[in-house]
Amino acid sequence: MKRRVLAVLALALIASMALTACGTGAKESEGPFKAAFIYIGPPGDLGWSYEHDRGRKAVEAEFGDAIETTFIESVEEGPDAARVIRQYAQEGYDIIFATSYGYMDPMYEVAEEFPDVIFEHNSGYKTLDNMATYFGRIYQPRYLAGLVAGSMTEVNSIGYVAAFPIPEVIRGIDAFTLGVREVNPEATVNVVWTNTWYDPVKEREAAIALLDSGVDIIAQHQDTTEPQKAAQERGALSIGYDSDMRAFVGDTVLTSPMWNWETYYIDTIKQAMDGKWETHQYWGGLEDGVVKLADFSPKVPQDVRDLVAAAQEAVIKNDDIFCGPINAQDGSVLVAEGTCMDDATKLNLMTFVEGVVGTIPEQ
Repeated sequence: MKRRVLAVLALALIASMALTACGTGAKESEGPFKAAFIYIGPPGDLGWSYEHDRGRKAVEAEFGDAIETTFIESVEEGPDAARVIRQYAQEGYDIIFATSYGYMDPMYEVAEEFPDVIFEHNSGYKTLDNMATYFGRIYQPRYLAGLVAGSMTEVNSIGYVAAFPIPEVIRGIDAFTLGVREVNPEATVNVVWTNTWYDPVKEREAAIALLDSGVDIIAQHQDTTEPQKAAQERGALSIGYDSDMRAFVGDTVLTSPMWNWETYYIDTIKQAMDGKWETHQYWGGLEDGVVKLADFSPKVPQDVRDLVAAAQEAVIKNDDIFCGPINAQDGSVLVAEGTCMDDATKLNLMTFVEGVVGTIPEQ
C-alpha cells in the first residue's frame, strides 16, 4: 500500500543510525548523469506526485546540462513496478527514485541485480549498499495546521477526511488534533475514512458528509483538492495537504502541511554525482525543509500567525510534539507527563488521542 510505514520501519530506522557503506563511485562514462522518477499517480494530482515532480524539475534547474531526468506516472505497485525499475536500470540510469511504499519489494529485487545503480525508495524500510530510503516528518506541519484550525473554528467541530487506517495517517490525525486542542480544548476532530489515496469523487463525498454533520473546517490526507473545493462550495474553510492547495482552490484554504522534495533530491543527486552517496534511512523534518507549512490565507489573523511561528521555532529546536501529558481517545494515559514518545512508537502509532471522534477500522 502506498507510502505505508510499517512496524519494521521503526527497527530499521534505528538500526540505520549505525549503518555505513562505501560511497558509490562517481560516474566515469561521458554524458549527463541520468535520474529516473517513478510516480504512483499523475503529477497533475496537485498533491503527492505533483510535489515529487516539482523536486525533479528543481534538479533539472540546478544541474542543467549535467543532468538528464525522466519520469513515469501512474505505475501500479507490484510486478509492473519491477518491470519499470528494471528497464530504467538496463537503460543506464545512474539513480532511480520510487515514490510509493508498494514499490519497495520490486525495487529491492532489482537493486540486487544492479549493484552499480543507486536506488532510492520513498517511505519504506529495506536497504542495501546501493538502496536507501527517505521520508519526512509531515506530522510536524500537521500539528501547526491544527493550531490554525483550532483557532479559527466557530463551532468547535473540525472534519478530517482520512486515507487508510495505518500509522502514517493516524500519526497525522493525532498531531493535528494535538494542535487543535492546544488552543481550543473544547474542539473535536471528526474522522471519516475513504481507504483511498487519490479518488476525487469518494474524497469529495466524504468531505460533504462531514460538512453535513456540522463541521466548519475540513482537513484531509489524500492527494486531491476535492475536499477543499467541497468546503469552499459550502462556505466552510479547509486545511490542504501535500502541496499549497490554496494556489488551486483559493483563500478558503487556510494553509497546507506540504512536502518539499527539492533540497533532498538536489543534495542526494549531488552526492551521487560526486561519488559520495552512501546508503541511509532518512526521516527529516521542519529543520531540513523537506516538510513545511504553506503560506497562510489572508483569512488567518496575525495573532494566529504569530502563534504558529513560535510553535514552529519550538519544534525545530526539538520541542517534540508527542510529549506528555497526552491522553488516548478513551482517556487513558498515552504519554506520561515528563516523557516523550520515541520514534519507534510514532512509526507504529495505531491509537487516537483525546479529542478525535471516530474509530480505527481493523485491517
